[in-house]
Amino acid sequence: MFKVSTKKLVRAGVISALYVLLSLIVFPIASGVIQFRPSEALTLLPLFYVESVPALFIGCILSNFITGCNLIDVFFGSLVTLVASFITYSVGKLIKNKILKFFVAGIPPVVLNALLLPLIWYFCYGELQTIYILQAVFLLVSQSVSVYLIGVPLCLGVEKLIKRGYIGFID
Repeated sequence: MFKVSTKKLVRAGVISALYVLLSLIVFPIASGVIQFRPSEALTLLPLFYVESVPALFIGCILSNFITGCNLIDVFFGSLVTLVASFITYSVGKLIKNKILKFFVAGIPPVVLNALLLPLIWYFCYGELQTIYILQAVFLLVSQSVSVYLIGVPLCLGVEKLIKRGYIGFID
């Protein structure tokens, strides 16, 4: 039987809630062809917490639903986040060098979102969207900003709190 501690369940809930909150703070630009989600900075948390993998998926589902995305986009767009989060978690288990780990762990959420979301949007919204390559490039840039410029410093802070033994950050 799979057992989840209360601490991990609460941490997953907080991560999901933070994802939604950070998406809603920038709501007008959190969805659509031109989007920026600071909540994507949280996609590096699977390096530290396995429970963040489903938490990010749930947070993304809620964000997409609340912001009025097409139901196909809600599910499949969030599925991209789930897959990217699992790969990021796996990278954390495989790579021990901290700098290399952060760099490689950021690749799945950046690249998968940039390559797959425009395809999902095409099926959901059709010709209302701009051409694929422009969407992919814009997502590549905006995801890189969220993951590397916001997410890496966030994770360095989390890592310090874990090393200092702060309750809620350690298992």
